[in-house]
Amino acid sequence: MSAPDYSALGFINILVSLDGPVLVILMNRAKQRNSWIGSVPGELQKVFDLADKDDRVRVVILTSEHTAPAYCAGADISGGWNVLWDPEEEKEGHHAHRDSGGKTSLVIYRCRKITIAAVNGHAAGVGMTAMQLPFDFRFVWAGAKLTFPFVRRGIVPEGASLTFLYLLPRLIGQSRANSLLLTGATFTADSPIVAALYHQILPTREAVFPAALAFAKELAATTSQVSIAVAKGLIQHPGDSAEENHLYDSLAMRTLGGTADGEEGIRSFKEKREPKFSGTLSKDLGPWHPWWRDVNTTHRKAKL
Repeated sequence: MSAPDYSALGFINILVSLDGPVLVILMNRAKQRNSWIGSVPGELQKVFDLADKDDRVRVVILTSEHTAPAYCAGADISGGWNVLWDPEEEKEGHHAHRDSGGKTSLVIYRCRKITIAAVNGHAAGVGMTAMQLPFDFRFVWAGAKLTFPFVRRGIVPEGASLTFLYLLPRLIGQSRANSLLLTGATFTADSPIVAALYHQILPTREAVFPAALAFAKELAATTSQVSIAVAKGLIQHPGDSAEENHLYDSLAMRTLGGTADGEEGIRSFKEKREPKFSGTLSKDLGPWHPWWRDVNTTHRKAKL
């Protein structure tokens, strides 16, 4: 694909810029507390899908202005829950519904590049789920107020298969996930209930994005784009047994060891210098990837 011009995509709710190999996505609804409404999910899905295919991009950061009242205050439900419904899906009945938070979470989760959420403000609801959980790393302000308020609003977490049943318990354990999801209580980022979710907890809002950007640039300069994609695949799609995992990682090890990046890794080690990886997903990710079967989430008549 041709390299996209992110500044010319006509987004309304986000600002997108390429800082070398790091794509920075800035939420642009500060006056509305960066709430989730209208075209927000569609814009996020599009930019993460483009980043996944853009060989120039090695790391993606999502953040907000540190002066904004919130990183993301959740869905704007002032007009009711229909803000989360797709009118076209509604025509086919409630079994056709695929919530916007879950669809966005999947696009971020499937992105083969390193993804970072720089949470420099308060976060609630979808600001905790789709805007944080599917990311590889999360940086946060220590004073951020964080809540999964769903049970106090009469619903369940949007993207529930990724948050309630899948991602959150895997990230911080079932007990802590219960404390967050089944109470709907508010915690600060340095609480032992939620602190394990974060790669780094920063003392001020202003410190969050610079720390995340420095981390992103360091990883972009020292890791192989192809190795990252395969490693994420092994993490996200393990086999059903130790033996099956052994087959997957053996295939990956043998294949990557013979690539230009694998050879560069050996050379840089011997020469005691930082590696200069040139591999890209468009050219160097073999036909054996992906090795897993994708589930078709667009099927409208799924049975519950």
